[in-house]
Amino acid sequence: MTYSGKVRVGGPADVHELRDLIISKVAVGPMDNNAYLLRCRQTGEQLLIDAANDADTLLTLVGEDGIRTVATTHRHPDHWQALAEVVSRTGALTCAGREDVEGIPVATDAPVDDGDLVRVGRVGLTVRHLRGHTPGSIALVYDDPDGSPHVFTGDCLFPGGVGNTHSDPAAFAQLIDDVETRLFARLPDETWVYPGHGEDTSLGAERPHLPEWRARGW
Repeated sequence: MTYSGKVRVGGPADVHELRDLIISKVAVGPMDNNAYLLRCRQTGEQLLIDAANDADTLLTLVGEDGIRTVATTHRHPDHWQALAEVVSRTGALTCAGREDVEGIPVATDAPVDDGDLVRVGRVGLTVRHLRGHTPGSIALVYDDPDGSPHVFTGDCLFPGGVGNTHSDPAAFAQLIDDVETRLFARLPDETWVYPGHGEDTSLGAERPHLPEWRARGW
C-alpha cells in the first residue's frame, strides 16, 4: 500500500518502506502525537522517535525484536509520557538534545548536538539542533542514498509553519532562522517531513511560504 502519513489515535500504523529503512508512523492520545519506529532492513535494529504516550501501543508496534534507542525530539511532556515505561520494558538507550536533557525526567544516555549522528543499525540520522520551540529541540535527518531525504521535525516544523514559540519574538526569530539555515538551505524540495503532530509535508510544499511566516511572526 502507498504511504500517506495519515494516522489517527487508535488506528493502525502507516508504513513507509524505503530501500534501507522501514518507517512506521502511529498516533497516540490524548494530544494526537506522532511516534515513529525506524527499522534498519539489513540488521533489524529499531529506533523509536518520541515515546509520546500509550506505551502499550508503542510496544505493540515495536514487537518482539525490541528497540535499541528512543530519541526524544524535545522536552515538552506530551513527547515523553511513555518514555519511562518503554525504556523499562525494553532496556533501550535514550538520546535527546543536550539543552533539553534537564527537562526530561528519564535519564538521557546520549545527549546530542547539531551534526551528531544517531544510528539505527547501518543507517545514520544526522541531528539538527533547532532552537526556539525549546532550547534543545532537535530534528533527525535521514539522507536516503536511494532517494530523497527524510526529516523528523518534532514540533519545530509543520505543514503551514514552524512550531509554537508562545508569542516570544526572539524565540520565533531563532526557530525560523534555524529551520531555514539547517533544513531548508541544506535539503532539497523533495525532502519528506514527518512532524510531531498531524500530517506529513515536504520542504518543497512549505518553502514558498517562508517569507509569509516571517512577516506574520509565527
